[in-house]
Amino acid sequence: MTQPFHCGRFILDAGRPLIMGVINLSDDSFSGDGLHGNTVAAIAQGRRLIEEGAHILDFGAESSRPGARPVPAQQEIDRLLPVLEALRDCGTPLSIDTVKPQVMRVALAAGADMINDINALRAPGAIESVAASHAAVCLMHMQGDPASMQNDPHYDDVVAEVAEFLADRVAAAEAAGIALNRIAVDPGFGFGKSLEHNLALLRRLGELVVPGLPLMVGLSRKSMLGLLTGRAAPERIHAGVAAHVLAVLRGARMVRVHDVAATRDALAVLQAVEDY
Repeated sequence: MTQPFHCGRFILDAGRPLIMGVINLSDDSFSGDGLHGNTVAAIAQGRRLIEEGAHILDFGAESSRPGARPVPAQQEIDRLLPVLEALRDCGTPLSIDTVKPQVMRVALAAGADMINDINALRAPGAIESVAASHAAVCLMHMQGDPASMQNDPHYDDVVAEVAEFLADRVAAAEAAGIALNRIAVDPGFGFGKSLEHNLALLRRLGELVVPGLPLMVGLSRKSMLGLLTGRAAPERIHAGVAAHVLAVLRGARMVRVHDVAATRDALAVLQAVEDY
């Protein structure tokens, strides 16, 4: 049974799937939706995603696509702060997708409710930055780093290794003072994984569920869907919806998506059948 998820100023019911809507402020997006730091467009997109059914908004100002290079922390902050300040009182939790402790601290001080860290709080000072706040955190598995992670990913047993990593990072976060009801975990589809690795993770997703914690899955528009369908990133809406429904059936309780309305409708049908 998944416990209520304490997300900064909010307590969310993670017993049913939560939809996290993506707002990409970078200039190097794999999915073609980067807003290049356009504050006005980002604010409008945030409000639209809330209307479409997003339970959480996730803002990222640095690309983490395969081959991406880091941007300076101040550039991330300059892109994020005006949007955070404008949407702070929108009534929806605000998540920040960053690996940098400096960015985390500034965003949390500005009202962010969650840190979504693809590096699972391994950077020096990251775990302390979140522990000192009331924010939630999502701990994700990644082999390597965005610049090189897809060069030659290798595992003896990808599911077992990802599960062990997530359990270790949850233990580290709890030991640092982050309550379990503030933690979600993410297997990191596409982050240092081949198509075969991603399919194995999706097929055996239930083995990655940490008891009591929401399992987040982000498959939206990713390259594995392109390999399976032959479609470009903006045309992978239907494949993404199918993948996220499969993930929810296998234990996911949060889905991170670009296409909120389509995902909401699909999950509404699934939930109606489950509740009948």
